[in-house]
Amino acid sequence: MTRKLAQIISYLLHPALIPTLGFLLLFQSGFYFSYINWEIKRIVLIIILFTTAILPLLAMSVIAINPRFRLSFEKGNQRALPLLFSSVFYYLGFRLLTRINAFPILKVLMIASVLVILCLMLISLRWKISSHMTAMGALTGALLALSFRTGINPVWAIVTVLLATGLVGTARLALGANKLWELEAGYALGFTLLYLIIFFI
Repeated sequence: MTRKLAQIISYLLHPALIPTLGFLLLFQSGFYFSYINWEIKRIVLIIILFTTAILPLLAMSVIAINPRFRLSFEKGNQRALPLLFSSVFYYLGFRLLTRINAFPILKVLMIASVLVILCLMLISLRWKISSHMTAMGALTGALLALSFRTGINPVWAIVTVLLATGLVGTARLALGANKLWELEAGYALGFTLLYLIIFFI
């Protein structure tokens, strides 16, 4: 994989975009909540995009004004503050979904994501693991847990997510952004937490 292609994949499947892309995918996967009308789906997607992508990226832009803060994230502990802000914004998303009386499972997805981010933040204080793969693991775990729990088998969605996960992992290795164990640890964290929470709650 060329470096340019790896950069494009890393940007398109950035952790800030995975929640929105994930919800969009879930809405097309045949689960019971995918049959709500498009107007409600649009409101949910706007909330998700605003609280999981726009607000965190704006916060990072403000933080980056400080010359002592580096956006390269060469060290894991450099991500602690952005992750803390992200957890707050994700919780805001959960509260907004509660206000519009969204399906309970959608709210569970958001609060579970807050837990994943907080765990990632705590781990990042000592070790650097891949936030890209954490996001992909969380999406995979949520999709499989919903599939087993509801008895619905959205094969194309599962295959799409697995292929995307492989592309992201390959891209991160090609860019030298992460080591293999960092990718594995991130994926395991996201997958385990989302799968267990969605399946058992």
